[in-house]
Amino acid sequence: MTAPRHDLTPLEARTLVLDVLRTVSPGPALDALGPHDDLRDALGLDSLDFLAVVTRVSERTGRRIDEDDYDGLADLDGWVGLLTTSDPAL
Repeated sequence: MTAPRHDLTPLEARTLVLDVLRTVSPGPALDALGPHDDLRDALGLDSLDFLAVVTRVSERTGRRIDEDDYDGLADLDGWVGLLTTSDPAL
């Protein structure tokens, strides 16, 4: 298991999310994904897939991701924004 990270750069955050997405939805659609593309639509993620992404990102970063955060996690930029801001729980 990877040690939790709390100090991600935007590039590290994007890479981490893409790595996690590859485990849930591998394929060519991921390579063409833009920063504002809706992840559920572009990758065909259902609710369980999305929860798997949330869980895996949380495990890899040590960051708690609440349901209140979900609306902002529709695209890569939303994930990068969440993972590069200070976690108030720290």
